[in-house]
Amino acid sequence: MFPVDVSLARRLVDSQFPQWRDLPLRRLEPAGSDHVIYRLGPGLSARFPRHPGPIGQASKDLAWLPFLAPHLPLAVPTPVAVGRPDLGYPWPWGVSRWLPGSSAAGLGASVGTARTLAEFLSTLQRLPVPSAAAALSGRPLAARDEVTRSAIADLAGVFDAAALTRVWQAALDAPAWNRPPVWFHGDFHTGNLLAADGRLSAVIDFGGLGAGDPATDLQIAYTLLEPAPRAAFRAALDLDEATWARGRGWTLTGGLPAHRAYAAGDARIAEQTTRQITAALADAAPAPGPATGRPAGRL
Repeated sequence: MFPVDVSLARRLVDSQFPQWRDLPLRRLEPAGSDHVIYRLGPGLSARFPRHPGPIGQASKDLAWLPFLAPHLPLAVPTPVAVGRPDLGYPWPWGVSRWLPGSSAAGLGASVGTARTLAEFLSTLQRLPVPSAAAALSGRPLAARDEVTRSAIADLAGVFDAAALTRVWQAALDAPAWNRPPVWFHGDFHTGNLLAADGRLSAVIDFGGLGAGDPATDLQIAYTLLEPAPRAAFRAALDLDEATWARGRGWTLTGGLPAHRAYAAGDARIAEQTTRQITAALADAAPAPGPATGRPAGRL
């Protein structure tokens, strides 16, 4: 992780954007896993990648968010500048308009929240995908096979490894997305939602933005929503069971490695990842058969 202390952030802002030299700079905590974020005056935020993974996000945000934002039912970041590597800092970094709001973690029991999330994704998926977005297809789920199976094995004493393996294999075996590519957020989980006045207000952190299979965005059904809102969310989306199977796979491949890496030292991450893993398992479990003593579906 590259350290970006306030002194370095201040020098980068002042040297590259002198118009903001007099704005106060304050680091936001807790720090994200991908970026160090500073509040820059009352209306801006500066985001500095902490490792090579997200180094293209600032440029991608500037290229695509202004194209998408006017059509979406929730606010999204407004990028205003991309900084360059300098002063020993090795990567591009970004400045965006500040979006007010607080955590949306308390909204998971709301059917209204589920419907708003579904409306956001449905709208995003209907927007045209220019040919220039073809490079944003992202990695396939199968590329996560090794790390996911490794996490399943390492967490066998915490979760049901056999059940996890079944759900993961079902995700890999599910038919691929066979419709034209659609936009997806790519990291659509609770931590990337903001709320204001008890309602969803914004979606942030589009580092995973891409075009192709929308299954990755179904993680929100398991990271935030409780069973009844999850059912409403599913009913509002025009997606087949194969897409949902792949969505459960994305949920596991996001939650299991994070649980393995952080749960022992961070109770908040432990709770969040346990929620999404167990919810995905429960959603994939077969419905109980009728109480007749006969197997379900048999006469």
